[in-house]
Amino acid sequence: MAWNEPGGKGNPNDPWGNNNRGNNNRGGNQPPDLDEALKQLMDKLNGLFGGGNNRGNGSNKSGGGGSLFGIAIVVLLVMLGFQSVYTLDETQQGVVMRLGEYLKTENAGLRFKIPLVDEVVPVNTTQVRNAEIKERMLTEDENIVEVELNVQYRVMDPVAFALRVEQPERTLLSAAESALRHEVGSTAMDPILTVGRAILADQVQVRLQNYLDRYQTGMVISQINIKDARPPAPVKAAFDDVQKAKQDKERLINEAEAYANSVVPEARGRAQRQLEEASAYKSRIVARAEGEAERFENLYSEYRKAPEVTRERLYIEAVTNVYNNASKVLVDVEGGNNMMYLPLDQLIKNMPKPANAQDLMSNSDISRLTDQVLREVRARQSNTSSVRREGR
Repeated sequence: MAWNEPGGKGNPNDPWGNNNRGNNNRGGNQPPDLDEALKQLMDKLNGLFGGGNNRGNGSNKSGGGGSLFGIAIVVLLVMLGFQSVYTLDETQQGVVMRLGEYLKTENAGLRFKIPLVDEVVPVNTTQVRNAEIKERMLTEDENIVEVELNVQYRVMDPVAFALRVEQPERTLLSAAESALRHEVGSTAMDPILTVGRAILADQVQVRLQNYLDRYQTGMVISQINIKDARPPAPVKAAFDDVQKAKQDKERLINEAEAYANSVVPEARGRAQRQLEEASAYKSRIVARAEGEAERFENLYSEYRKAPEVTRERLYIEAVTNVYNNASKVLVDVEGGNNMMYLPLDQLIKNMPKPANAQDLMSNSDISRLTDQVLREVRARQSNTSSVRREGR
C-alpha cells in the first residue's frame, strides 16, 4: 500500500507522520500537522549533523545540541559571505584598513574583503559639500560686525580625510572661523559692509586652504561666499544714520566736483578768449599806428615837395570820407540863399541793382547817377527862378 493511500495507518514511509498522529488523526484525508512537519525536518537535520535520530515521542538531548551548532555554523558562514562583498558607486572611493592599518584605496565597483579583518570607509570625492558660519567679530577700527560665511569644499584625498583627522567637518569649521576672524580683524568695517566683501572672501579662502593643507585634511576649498555682513541689531539704527550721513557727504562732494568741472573749464576758456582778443587788439592797434605813422611820414615828404597839391588832395579825401557815411547831400545853389537837399538814398534805391551785390558800381552807373543829379538840380533852379520872377 502506498504511503499516501487513504487508511494507510501506521505506514512507516509516511513523511507527514500520520502513524504518530494519535487521537488527532480524524481521517485519512486530513492535511498534515505543521508542528509535526517541522519536528521531522529537525530530525533530518540532526541526522545530517550527527545528532542521531529522534523517533516517536522521545528526544535525544545530545542530538539537539549538535543540530543547533550546525545551524549556527551555516548562519555564520552565510553572514560572513554577505559581509565579504561590498559595492562602491561612481562618486565614492573606499579606504580599506586591515586590522586598523591602512591597506589600499579602492575605486567604484564590486569589491571583496576579509570579514572581521578588513574595514572599508567609503568617502564621496565628487560631492560639493557646504559649511555655514555665523559669528560676531571685531574689525580693525574696533567695530563689531556679524558675518555669515558659506564654505563650499570637496574631498580630494580620501585617505587623509578618513584617517588623518578625527572629525574633518568640525576641523573645517574651526579653521574657517579662525581664518575669518583674522581677515576681519585686519579690515575696517566700511569695506566689509559695502564693496569689500569679494576681496574679504578671496583672502579668507587663501588662508583657510593653507590651514587645511597644514592639517592634512585632504579637503579643497571650491568657493567661499560672504552671504551677509551687518552691524549688530542693537546699534543698527545708529549705524544706518551714520551710513546715510556718509552717503549724503559723498553725494554733495560729487555734485560740487561736477559743478567745478563744468564751471572752471568754461571760465578758463573765457579768460583765454579774452587774452587772445586782447592780444589781437593790441597787435591790430600797434600795426595800425605804425602804418599811420609810416603813411604820415610818406605824406609829409610829398607835402614838402608840393604843398598846394597835397593840401587840396587831403581836403578832398577828408570830404570824401565824411560824405561816404552820410545819406543826405546839400547843394549850394549859386546866386541864391537856399540850400537844396538831394535824396541820394532814394535815388540809389531806384537804380537797378547789379547781378552781384558785391560788385562795385561801374562807370556807366556813376555817369547815369550824375546825370540824374544834374537834371534834378537844374529843375529845382528853374523852379526857383520862376518863383522869383512872379514875386517881382
